[in-house]
Amino acid sequence: MGLKILTEHINVPGIETLEVYRKHGGYKSVEKALKTMSPEEVVEEVKTSGLRGRGGAGFPAGMKWSFLAKPEGVPRYLVCNADESEPGTFKDRWYMEKNPHGLIEGMITSSYALGANTSYIYIRGELMFILRILEKAIAEAYAAGLLGKNILGSGYDLDLHVAPGGGAYICGEETALLESLEGKRGNPRNKPPFPAVKGLFQSPTVVNNVETISSVPWIVNNGGAEYAKVGIGRSTGTKLISASGNINNPGVYEIELGVPVEEFIYSDEYCGGIWKGRQLKAVVPGGSSVPILPANLILKTAAGENRLMTYESLSDGGFVTGSMMGSGAFIVFDDQQCIVRNTWNYSRFYHHESCGQCSPCREGTGWMEKVLHRIEYGHGHQQDIDLLVSVAKQIEGNTICPLGDAAAWPVAAAIRHFRDEFEWHIRYPKEATAPGAVYRGQLDAVTA
Repeated sequence: MGLKILTEHINVPGIETLEVYRKHGGYKSVEKALKTMSPEEVVEEVKTSGLRGRGGAGFPAGMKWSFLAKPEGVPRYLVCNADESEPGTFKDRWYMEKNPHGLIEGMITSSYALGANTSYIYIRGELMFILRILEKAIAEAYAAGLLGKNILGSGYDLDLHVAPGGGAYICGEETALLESLEGKRGNPRNKPPFPAVKGLFQSPTVVNNVETISSVPWIVNNGGAEYAKVGIGRSTGTKLISASGNINNPGVYEIELGVPVEEFIYSDEYCGGIWKGRQLKAVVPGGSSVPILPANLILKTAAGENRLMTYESLSDGGFVTGSMMGSGAFIVFDDQQCIVRNTWNYSRFYHHESCGQCSPCREGTGWMEKVLHRIEYGHGHQQDIDLLVSVAKQIEGNTICPLGDAAAWPVAAAIRHFRDEFEWHIRYPKEATAPGAVYRGQLDAVTA
């Protein structure tokens, strides 16, 4: 068992209450930061830690904090992105439900470091029961003097609010989130200006993910250098992984970054192997928006090295033979799964969730969904495969926000690694659409 930074006390009965949370060391980082450290010193500790954004982008959190503009007389804001909408991702929802004070402590300590006196947790609208849990915990923190005026006699003031969204995936993008938080339609903004300069209410703002903010208390309590010792290279610390799909032990796991992918899939400590004794076919390692990898490339890199659960190792080989850590949504497919159907299902999602602001995304996601539907249901044409690749290229890099890329990458990767399965659907539509039909890796072979 590796070090548990976020989940050490997650299963302690009553940990969601302030009393039990404080008995297990809760809010020590608030006391330490507010009474013995300057805001700049807290920022430096986070920079030293090497903590990277856990929402998907993986940008160094301390560096992001250091970009925050500090004009005189202008308020600053910290906004927690709890709009967990990436298909396959459920770690933040789970963590907030189990340990709401862990996030609230992180919000207080981080807000102090940034000089923010008003902060927000923007939560996915479908998670109203989590919102109630957070509101109850926030009320406890106010009653204990951990929020509000003159926190712990330090002279620092902070008001913390929870705001629900309307359930739009696009609001996971930070500028669309800010638009929604301001009461507007959740459309992404053009950048620059970046939120660090003009964010919420046109004021300097930092937007961080739930897991990122919740990691800050441990860093303040133990030091950034200690956090940097965990993990490998630039992938420091621990990571929450949402593991799902055809595995024996689906769930949320906290791993030290650097665990071999093979160990994560097959170890009883984690996923417990492929269910029903089947064979591994493919893995989407970081949520539906990252490229899928076949079994041989998820277990080892193209150079033959063991693939590790790190930002660098998962991206080794670029998109030709690699993928991304993303949000940590680790989705496993066994040899009974249809890649074409899975890809079409993802495309349906991205077409539905496109805000429609950019033509390449608005039109392109619709075309990809239609063409993939055509192939899956036995009406495809040979030229459809190259058409999909072409449409994906037209979308990628040509939109205001990354949703276009998120829609294009899974399609391009599926065709790159499983083109023969697409061709089988087109050449043998009757066999491919038969109930229980499975592609076995031979273009002329059919098993039903």
